[in-house]
Amino acid sequence: MANSIAAAGEGGFSGIKSWPERVKSFYNDVRTEMRKVTTPSRKEVQSTTAVVLIAVFIFGLYFWVIDNVIGRGVDYLFHVFAR
Repeated sequence: MANSIAAAGEGGFSGIKSWPERVKSFYNDVRTEMRKVTTPSRKEVQSTTAVVLIAVFIFGLYFWVIDNVIGRGVDYLFHVFAR
């Protein structure tokens, strides 16, 4: 990575010549990082899915209540000022 950074700072044809080396370094870095990636187990996926569904339900309920409260307040104000 340090080689690619140093090569990026150079101008002229040296940047073009170092391009294959930078691409090779990039793909080696990608391969190294992909080896660190782990796939979650089925139990982990199910538990996080359950948490997301419960959170969505709670937020939906919360916004429904707030929407009704604000809507009724606006309706009340319209009825008061319409007189």
